[in-house]
Amino acid sequence: MKDTIKSNSAKDIDDYISGFPEGVQAILQELRQTIQKAAPDAEEAIKYGIPTFTLKGNLVHFAAYKKHIGFYPTPSGLEAYKEELSGYKGAKGSVQFPIDQVLPFALISKIVKFRVNQNLK
Repeated sequence: MKDTIKSNSAKDIDDYISGFPEGVQAILQELRQTIQKAAPDAEEAIKYGIPTFTLKGNLVHFAAYKKHIGFYPTPSGLEAYKEELSGYKGAKGSVQFPIDQVLPFALISKIVKFRVNQNLK
């Protein structure tokens, strides 16, 4: 499976998603729709070579990798939900959702809404 290599040249999120196998595309589309519902006024972009949603600044980013989906809601977004995210690998501003497990879409939605509130303050 591809890593995010294609993403470096993606012109938009549709182009980014199309570079992955069908199963991964389905996960990425559901993730995208979850973010769109939680942040309907956010705009889509490709930043740092990966899908990004912006609303008065960067809101969240995501990316597909060989074994996980990376979700980047900034350190504050992770800190606010650190207990719910404790079962996942992560770093200062990112969390890794294993690609072979169902993503926690309800939790992702809560994190995105939290980030929207932060950006609109």
